[in-house]
Amino acid sequence: MNKQKRAEIFARFKANNPTPETELNYSSTFELLIAVLLSAQATDVSVNKATDHLYKAANTPADMLVLGVDGVKEHIKTIGLYNAKAENVIKTCRALLDLHDGEVPDDRKALEALPGVGRKTANVVLNTAFGHPAMAVDTHIYRISNRINLAPGKTVLDVENKLMKVIPKEYLVDAHHWLILHGRYTCVARKPRCGSCIIEDLCEYKHKIET
Repeated sequence: MNKQKRAEIFARFKANNPTPETELNYSSTFELLIAVLLSAQATDVSVNKATDHLYKAANTPADMLVLGVDGVKEHIKTIGLYNAKAENVIKTCRALLDLHDGEVPDDRKALEALPGVGRKTANVVLNTAFGHPAMAVDTHIYRISNRINLAPGKTVLDVENKLMKVIPKEYLVDAHHWLILHGRYTCVARKPRCGSCIIEDLCEYKHKIET
């Protein structure tokens, strides 16, 4: 895919949705961090249902520690891998208090050192909470990047690195959200909705489905 096509794709995304946002519910950087931590192999809808109750019980690292592992489990047991996630939530809260005065760090290395926080989670927090041009490649972004030839790669890191290089700088901060939303609602896994796609004429997918 050439430079002009990529620029036009993101120009259209911006025109269609000037201020894209995550679909995870949160009211603080800490709440965002916990929501993203919980979202691994789970839908945003399921995470929002769980955190709606969890954050009413505890929405700071200190309050979460008081709730404890068992208390967190009670609120998130509808989410996959909830046992391990509850353990990581409590360990992360302890680390935030011990190492960062209870604040979520604006630093990749510090974020990735938190229990249960990998590169993708760190990228979401850096991008969504702190406005860094970071690219959290989930299944949607990986699929789209390869399917439409935007930034093909064999691994998640390959795709991330390519996207960071080829997306025009003025679109980088919001690109993560545009691509996720596009993959979630239009360029879906089983049967992409090509007929209603705003970038269909720019897309290089060879098996388009007119719907």
